[in-house]
Amino acid sequence: MEITTDTILNAYAQGYFPMAAEHDFQKIEWILPSIRGLLPIKDIHISKSLLRVLNKKVYRVTVDTAFQKVIDACAVTKEGREQTWINLKIRDWFIELHTQGFAHSIEVWKNDELVGGLYGLALGGVFCGESMFSTATNASKVALVHLAAILHKGGFVLLDAQFPNPHLEQFGAYEMAHDDYAVALNEALSVQADFYCGSSAETVSEGSDLLVSEFLQSRSQTS
Repeated sequence: MEITTDTILNAYAQGYFPMAAEHDFQKIEWILPSIRGLLPIKDIHISKSLLRVLNKKVYRVTVDTAFQKVIDACAVTKEGREQTWINLKIRDWFIELHTQGFAHSIEVWKNDELVGGLYGLALGGVFCGESMFSTATNASKVALVHLAAILHKGGFVLLDAQFPNPHLEQFGAYEMAHDDYAVALNEALSVQADFYCGSSAETVSEGSDLLVSEFLQSRSQTS
């Protein structure tokens, strides 16, 4: 059976996502975890050191300006990560999903060098985080906070991180059993969220620092 982007969107709407055992493997496995890892959106945990980085605006952050570069960087193997699950099929599917407006990337720049970022899939009020990378200190963490700010303003209610893992615990990650996740996912899919927050990718990119400042302020007012 030919797998199209519609196939992939339907799979995500049912809680499945594709993975390859290794970068060079052609076979795709469709994963449905019994325990799901999720991240809070508004209440994502931000350490004091990361808050200082955000306030100093160490990096420039953009949205959907270099999707292909981000997914390629996420697929790169390196010491400590000898294999990745993003093969060429998954890469090509997500590039197409990006052109269709479903897949999005956050890019973190130091001068003109891409030093961090993440990408994922937006459906209704759920954002399925796929992968992130960093070649500079805190760059992927900055991307994650910017993502949370966008999702909060855009009306998203669920940030799916797929698997629980120790790295995500520092951001306040929590676990959900499959049956509970299925209910939460179904509710989130009916939400009319907007990744561009009522504007455009260009506007969100240009105002990314202001967006995060407003996000941090809204958190402090309710804490």
